Amino acid sequence: MQHCATLVPLFSHLEDRDLDKINNRIYDRTYHKGEQIIRPDGEPQLVIVAGGSMKVYQLSPSGREQLLRIIGPGSYEGEAALLGAENNNLFAESLQETKACILRRQDFVRLLQDDPQLSLKLLESNAAKIVSIEEQARLLMLGTVASRLATYLTNLNKTESGATFQLPLKMKELAGFLGTTAETLSRTFRQLEEQGLIQRKWRRITICEPQKLEEMTRL
Repeated sequence: MQHCATLVPLFSHLEDRDLDKINNRIYDRTYHKGEQIIRPDGEPQLVIVAGGSMKVYQLSPSGREQLLRIIGPGSYEGEAALLGAENNNLFAESLQETKACILRRQDFVRLLQDDPQLSLKLLESNAAKIVSIEEQARLLMLGTVASRLATYLTNLNKTESGATFQLPLKMKELAGFLGTTAETLSRTFRQLEEQGLIQRKWRRITICEPQKLEEMTRL
């Protein structure tokens, strides 16, 4: 996991010697499936996912988990805490065995002091995350669960190298992400299969009719 900082666009403008300085301040850790990586009472830190994935969520007043996003290799979470924002209700949990690079707040502050351009890169990164959150909000505003699911699968398919891919979320987690129940989501999956748009075996999905599936996103 050498040069873990190169996975983060935040540091992409730095020369190799500067990356070496950053990596000397980063330590790596492997998390087991289901292990908490970020929690409100934890040390402020940047978590860079080098392998595996983690879900980022918050808890509602009733204690119900509300999924915010999925973080995969090359992405990270925790920049707000590094800049001094208090974490009152943000959690991250590994979805599988996950290798992460950790940069503590006190070390990150020194980096910002040494290189002010890091602050600008951080702003750009936050802007991209806002776009992602807005996309989820748009999904939840779509009229039917079928439209939301079709949009989710279409977007996921565009990021994969082939028509077959693994869903990063469990059914319950995906249902929460799409603003529905696991039962309704299962029925919607079956409907898409019956229409010949997809094939599904557990969490493994094959897109059979990508154009028709994309047409459903506009319904």
